[in-house]
Amino acid sequence: MEINAGSDKRKAIFENMNEQGLEGTSNGYEKFQAPKTGMVFNSDNEAFDYYKNYGECEGFGVIRKSRKFDENKRLKYVTFSCAKSGRVKGASSNSIKPKASSKTDCKAKINMIVDDDGRYTVGYVKFDHNHALRPTCNQELCHHAKRRLELNDLADISLSKAFNSSVAEPGSCENLTFSEKESRNCNEKASKLRLGVGDAEAIHEYFVRMQNKNSNFFYKMEFDDENRIKNVFWADARSRAMYESFGDVVTFDTKYLTNRYDMPFAPFVGVNHHRQLLLFGCGLLSNEDTETYVWLFRSWLECMRGRSPNAFITDQCMAIQGAVTKVFPEARHRLCLWNIMKKIHVKLGGFAEYKEISNNMISIVYDSITSTDFEENWVKMIETYNLHHNEWLNSLYVDRYHWVPTFVKDTFWAGMSTTRRGESMDSFFDGYVNSKTSLKQFVEQYDKALRSMVEKENLADFTSFNSNIPMITNFHIEKQFQEAYSIEIFKLFQDELRGLCYCNVSFVKVDGQIVTFQVRENVTVGDGSSRRMDIYNVLYNKVECEVKCICRLFEFKGILCRHAIAVLSDQCVNDIPSRYILDRWRKDIKRKYTYLRCSYFDLSTSAQIEWYNRLHEKFKELIEVAMESTEKCEMLSKILDAGKEKLVLN
Repeated sequence: MEINAGSDKRKAIFENMNEQGLEGTSNGYEKFQAPKTGMVFNSDNEAFDYYKNYGECEGFGVIRKSRKFDENKRLKYVTFSCAKSGRVKGASSNSIKPKASSKTDCKAKINMIVDDDGRYTVGYVKFDHNHALRPTCNQELCHHAKRRLELNDLADISLSKAFNSSVAEPGSCENLTFSEKESRNCNEKASKLRLGVGDAEAIHEYFVRMQNKNSNFFYKMEFDDENRIKNVFWADARSRAMYESFGDVVTFDTKYLTNRYDMPFAPFVGVNHHRQLLLFGCGLLSNEDTETYVWLFRSWLECMRGRSPNAFITDQCMAIQGAVTKVFPEARHRLCLWNIMKKIHVKLGGFAEYKEISNNMISIVYDSITSTDFEENWVKMIETYNLHHNEWLNSLYVDRYHWVPTFVKDTFWAGMSTTRRGESMDSFFDGYVNSKTSLKQFVEQYDKALRSMVEKENLADFTSFNSNIPMITNFHIEKQFQEAYSIEIFKLFQDELRGLCYCNVSFVKVDGQIVTFQVRENVTVGDGSSRRMDIYNVLYNKVECEVKCICRLFEFKGILCRHAIAVLSDQCVNDIPSRYILDRWRKDIKRKYTYLRCSYFDLSTSAQIEWYNRLHEKFKELIEVAMESTEKCEMLSKILDAGKEKLVLN
């Protein structure tokens, strides 16, 4: 169920819930009915939004309190509670910087039972609060009030003055149907929807111009009730073609330009065979709620011809997570590790043992080889430092399957773990965008940034084809990777080869065709002043020449780990099977998108490109003729099959 802001949000939640319904109030506005056992919701977000909005009407905040899973790790019970639940500590853990607490150990809550179909049923409700509820008023701004606030904002009248003028009108504050906070939210939303002079025309002209140059240029625009541009998405023909080769892993980051330049820019990003950034399209957004992200994701999915990414990395944002679940249900969703770990200081900095806790947590997250290692060490940390009631850590533990490395390494992530990499959006747009860049200027600079992206890839291709990184061993395996992989990926493989000197292989057992080896690796700890011994089990099938390590580096990055290489070397394997040389990282594959002529990069000087474009036009003419009848379509299909067979033979 899609949810809109304000009253639309309330209506959407209850529209399909006749039994729960809405109650009328004396002033003609809507009021949320109190929760009761037996209420059924279709999703976690729908249930939480209901209780949160009920809390807003009654005057209390709401939090996600706890979740319980069965032995198969399926969610069975969820508790939403008053935001003041939880006990107040008798003394601050940091006597120098004590933090205020609003906790009163309030018991008001609702318990939800999750069935096998993913439906949430209210099983228990407790209404009583042990604290005063905040005064409430209807939160809706009428159209007249919204328009008046917006006009005041355009006239540079401060929000406080505008709100106070409303209070001073007949009827006074007790009859005012909105608060200053809602006024501010309204103005902020309206300011996002407003474009500068010429922005809307420039964006539309850019889209039309790009589509005239290449019919595969895709764009979509959404308008609000007053016919103003609300959200925009676009992707050029090259970006769409690149997705066919490198769309297995996609990251989505809305923070870079939004935080630095107040530009609501939302790019879809991947990496190529040089681990360089690729842009798979982007949006300009008016809001950051689930409804907006659902619109954007569906627009992008339509652009990519319905092909969902295998893996999707986003920030830890509930609105984005809800949209991912709705639009990409089959994609493996991962939360940005960098964004989570950077919050350690903010969330745990008040503890006296902060440094110990921080070092402990970093070690648990990055050094846990198996999920069992993580679970045991995490529980030990919680108990050691008495962190049982830390809501942030509890929420992270619930979401561990979506961010902890050891839980996600069963999926290929192209080596990416965050939405912000070294060569991230910072370097991608630096030099093209600044704090004074208008949207009109942005669409013009956007092409320049894309041209730079193509130039960097062409240079990396040239370098990979015309130079080599010297080998560091005499292994034929290294020679295979040197000839196949781009320089950047080959360097990563050589890092694994260097690690061989710290690995020691020993036989464990044989079970049919599977031989188990144990690889002991001497690992540097911290600043290098100490070392530890890590143990990895490696399974080897001699008949099929298959090797699988518990560290799962190959599954995660597509690069054989030092532990697997050590076993292959021990077994005198000289030629690596082709399954361990991924096409994704190869430098000797000519990919379709490199033939495309794009508006921001002239490739017409290449004979191959020229032939590609000429043949492409001829095929378009043939298709137009063939579409006149089924018989002609069948005839063209047979001609093409025969022609393909001759080309392959020659």
